[in-house]
Amino acid sequence: MYSISQSELVFETGGKNIRLDCFLPTGEMKFPAIIGLHGSGGGHASMAEPAGLLAAQGYAVYVLHYFERTGTTEIDGLATIARNFPAWMKTLWDAVSFVATQPSVDPERIGLLGFSLGAYLALSAAAIDARVRIVVDYFGGFPKEMKLFMRRFCPVLILHGDQDTTVPVAEAYHLQQMLEKKQIPYEMKIYPGAGHGFSGEIWRDSGLRTLAFLNQHLAA
Repeated sequence: MYSISQSELVFETGGKNIRLDCFLPTGEMKFPAIIGLHGSGGGHASMAEPAGLLAAQGYAVYVLHYFERTGTTEIDGLATIARNFPAWMKTLWDAVSFVATQPSVDPERIGLLGFSLGAYLALSAAAIDARVRIVVDYFGGFPKEMKLFMRRFCPVLILHGDQDTTVPVAEAYHLQQMLEKKQIPYEMKIYPGAGHGFSGEIWRDSGLRTLAFLNQHLAA
């Protein structure tokens, strides 16, 4: 277990200043990095707990305030997502570039962890950005439009509830089929009875699976 420090960094993209909440293990070495992507509620603060836990295990974690690129505070429908998605994608691309230059980060070991909308962004980035080595997908999916632009992919951990009424579990199975077709390594856990968002034992189990997957594919 590492002791951790918390701070905030700012980088520029598209003429906007974008914040990153940083959760860093202490030490002189270069750590594997995780960029965390919140869901459509804009709740970057909700990622503080998992970010801190991963940092204590030796990951440099950066939670990206990607809504700042578009001035978004809340999502009022799919049209808002469709309109802003390209700008958020560019913000994530530039965030990977910025994180890769940080003194605590091994630029060859950068992964993405997304909740809901953030997972859609993470998986979309993984289809075009070879710097992304791994994605952890919490109750998200892969936009069908991105199949037209896909150039590559990376190992994915899929975590979804079978009673999710916000992002149907069918999204997880569609992603699974695509990964199998392309022979991309993945793991998947579908939680019976779970909806959109995890708590209690399911939250704990998903965290342990996340850590094990990262240790296997990113930390090594």
